[in-house]
Amino acid sequence: MKTLLITGFEPFGGEQINPSWEAVDRLPIEINGYELVKLRIPVVFGEAAASVIKVADEIRPDVILCIGQAGGRGAITPELVGINLRNASIPDNNGYQPKDESIIKGGECAYFSTLPVRRIADAISDAGMPSHVSYSAGAYVCNDVLYTLLSRYKNTETRIGFIHIPYCAEQNKEPFMDINDMVKGLIVAIENLDT
Repeated sequence: MKTLLITGFEPFGGEQINPSWEAVDRLPIEINGYELVKLRIPVVFGEAAASVIKVADEIRPDVILCIGQAGGRGAITPELVGINLRNASIPDNNGYQPKDESIIKGGECAYFSTLPVRRIADAISDAGMPSHVSYSAGAYVCNDVLYTLLSRYKNTETRIGFIHIPYCAEQNKEPFMDINDMVKGLIVAIENLDT
């Protein structure tokens, strides 16, 4: 049995829920030969990635897949690239609002996901949920986590990916997706982690 560390975020920006954690929490504990270890992480620059790495150091997962909310998107969007940039339009949950800072001083400009992003997006679409590859994870905490993990696990056996999902209906914002469809989409994504 392989191990998948899968994360979702706590609420932020005045919201009462975060669909990323709601969807992750509803996933089964075993999918396609992967045992899932679920982790709820803070919307805090630096601290979010550190909390993932702390658990990963303990369980040594084969794959780390982080899920985040991308308000304004109407599809499930696997991310292709993480960039070495922090630039926040709103403060994180600790009140920190960086402007044009590096995540890692002197680090690489960007890293590509080590998961089969296009295959995952195509499989989700084929299963009936809207999905496409995203070429920008933004410059908020989601990208902070993706870039930090890709840097930390570069040239290791641990594969890293990030998927953004839309608002859920309960947030009363558009566009939104039913959480059950998000869960179905994430299951399909996990079924297609291996090339």
